[in-house]
Amino acid sequence: MSVTDEPEWAPPGVDPAQPSVARVHDALLGGMENFAADRSVARKLKDTVPEVVDLVWCNRAFIGRVVDFLVREAGIRQIIDLGAGLPTIENTHEVAQFADRACKVVYVDIDPMVEPHARALLSANPNAGAVTADARDVDAVLGHPVLHGLVDLSQPTAIMAIGLLHLFSDKEDPHALVRRYMSALAPGSYLAASNMLASANPKAKALEVMLQATMGAGFFRDRAAVTAFFDGLVLVEPGVVHFPEWHPDERVPGPLAPWEVLLLGGVARKP
Repeated sequence: MSVTDEPEWAPPGVDPAQPSVARVHDALLGGMENFAADRSVARKLKDTVPEVVDLVWCNRAFIGRVVDFLVREAGIRQIIDLGAGLPTIENTHEVAQFADRACKVVYVDIDPMVEPHARALLSANPNAGAVTADARDVDAVLGHPVLHGLVDLSQPTAIMAIGLLHLFSDKEDPHALVRRYMSALAPGSYLAASNMLASANPKAKALEVMLQATMGAGFFRDRAAVTAFFDGLVLVEPGVVHFPEWHPDERVPGPLAPWEVLLLGGVARKP
């Protein structure tokens, strides 16, 4: 047996033959915390839409601008990051605590590899923690002792659901999921959410087909369906828009590239 044929070591509870969203994302970013199955999916995605790596970095930049807004302008000091993925650069807690070191951040992901990596990163950080849980199980997430040790749900809190909701089919009713989270939060709380945008864009159709074929997930939605995630909330200007258009660091130069219009998201406050 050659070295490349040897089975890959994985921590308990992790099947290296089964690709995960968090590890595929890590592979697309050039990280090392992934397996051959994850890298295979990443290659297929790049073959289908070569700009997918740009798409992933665009997502990271959007998260950074959202978190900075939540802390500096909205006054939020508690953030729950659902479907957080593996730690990378400019993580949610780093952006939040750069603005105010007292900010509390809890990462939530279903992949059991995420929590130990996050714990290692956060070992000296008393204001951040990580939870292994399915974001669809609202009670398990909000009732987790790690979250309760950091977040006071009677105070304004932000829910981050960026890069998550397109993983759930309509049968799983992600709109109801969002409502359950927001109903559990105090007035003045915020929702930051996104979804891949369904359109006639050939890149959108190709990426959706490949995501569903390789991951069994990737449900693109039209603008009305994405906007509906914010029903009952007060949208922050400029509303539900393509990522580069939301509080850009610099003026958006001209029309967006075809891959830049694949992402749609926004931020809203609970009255």
